[in-house]
Amino acid sequence: MPDLSASLALLTSPAILFFILGASAALARSDLSIPEPVAKALSLYLMLCIGFKGGVEARAAGLNSDFLSAGAIGVALSALMPLVAFVILKRVPRLDRSTACALAATYGSVSVVTFAAGQQHLAALGIASGGYMAAVLAMMETPAILTALLLLNDPGGRAEPGQRRAVLREVFVGAATVMLLGSFLVGLVSGAAGMARLELFVGPLFQGALCFFLLDIGLIAARRLMDGGRNLSRAVVTFALGFPLLSGALALGLARLAGMGVGNAALLTILAGSASYIVVPAAMRLAAPKADTSVFVTASLAITFPFNLTLGIALYTAAAVWLWR
Repeated sequence: MPDLSASLALLTSPAILFFILGASAALARSDLSIPEPVAKALSLYLMLCIGFKGGVEARAAGLNSDFLSAGAIGVALSALMPLVAFVILKRVPRLDRSTACALAATYGSVSVVTFAAGQQHLAALGIASGGYMAAVLAMMETPAILTALLLLNDPGGRAEPGQRRAVLREVFVGAATVMLLGSFLVGLVSGAAGMARLELFVGPLFQGALCFFLLDIGLIAARRLMDGGRNLSRAVVTFALGFPLLSGALALGLARLAGMGVGNAALLTILAGSASYIVVPAAMRLAAPKADTSVFVTASLAITFPFNLTLGIALYTAAAVWLWR
C-alpha cells in the first residue's frame, strides 16, 4: 500500500497542482494554451537539466554496481516488454497491427517528465538516488522502438527501407537523445566546477519550468481525452493502467535481486511504469504512419501519465521502501 502522507505530499506539490490546473482549464474549455515553440523549449530545458545534473552526480559517485545493474535491467526491460505488450494487445478486438506495435513501443519506452516528478518525490522524502539514473533514462528510450520495428517487419506491416533509416536517425540523433546524453556528458566532464557555474540555471529555475511544462501537459492530456477518448476501448484503458504496474513490479523485483539501493530501485521502477509520449510518437509517425495516434498517444498521455502523477509514483516508491526495510 502506498504511504498516504507521501501520496498527499505528491498530489499537493506545485508541479502536480499545475498539471491539474491545466487539465481543469481544458475540461472547462478555456482558451488557455502554451505556444508550441515555448513548450518545445521547456521540454529541451528539462532534459538539459536532468542530463547535466545526472552527469555531475555520476562523476562524483564513479562507476558502480548500481549503475551497471540499473542500465542492464533498464535496457532489457525496454527491449523485451514491448514483446509482452504486443502479445497482450493482439487479443484486443479491432486493434490493427500498426497501432498495437506503436502501443507496445510506447509502453516499453519511458517518460522524461515522469522521471523528473519521481526525482522530486524521492528528494521530498529524503531518499537518495544516483545521478547516473539520467543515463539509464536515456538508455531505456531506444530499445523499445527497435523492438517495435522488428514487430512491424511482417508482410502486412513491413516498413520501407527509407522509413527504417529515418526512424533509426530519429532514435539515435533525435533531439531528446542528443540533449539527454549530450548534457549528461557535459556534466560528467565539467563536474562540480560546472555545477557551480550553472547551479541557478539547473537548480531553482528547474522547478518553475517543470510547473509550466506540466500546465501545458495537463491542457494537452485533457483535450486529447475529450477528442480521442472515444477511440479508446475498455481493453486499451485497462492495458494503459495495468501494464505499467506489471512492468514496474518486474523492474522492482529485478532491482531487488540485483541488490540495488532503494532510491535507484524506486527510480528504475518509476521509469519502467512510465510510457513515452514524446520520443515514441515521433518515431512511430515515420515507422508506422497507419497507426492510430488517437489511441497510443492518448493512452499514454491522458491515462497512464495522470495515473503515475497522482498515484503510481507514490505506489512504486512505497513498494520499494517496503521491500528494502
